Amino acid sequence: MKVLTTTQARARIKSIVDRAKYRGEAFAIGRRHSIDAVVIGFPEAYNKDVDDITNVNAYSRSFDFLAYEPDLYSPSDVKRTHA
Repeated sequence: MKVLTTTQARARIKSIVDRAKYRGEAFAIGRRHSIDAVVIGFPEAYNKDVDDITNVNAYSRSFDFLAYEPDLYSPSDVKRTHA
């Protein structure tokens, strides 16, 4: 993730938004060596039944690695524990 100062972000906001939307890039914006905000593309398939964070997580590739992980629990284990 590229980290930009607020001054850099202000000067390049159109490019940042376009790159986030069309290329899927993420940008962190901050001041004084701390990150204050993140710019990412908005989910194309927004689900109004869940909150914004859940929509962003579902849209991101944050959990793609799980496709390659072995299943540790059977569906019945999950139902017994969480249903």
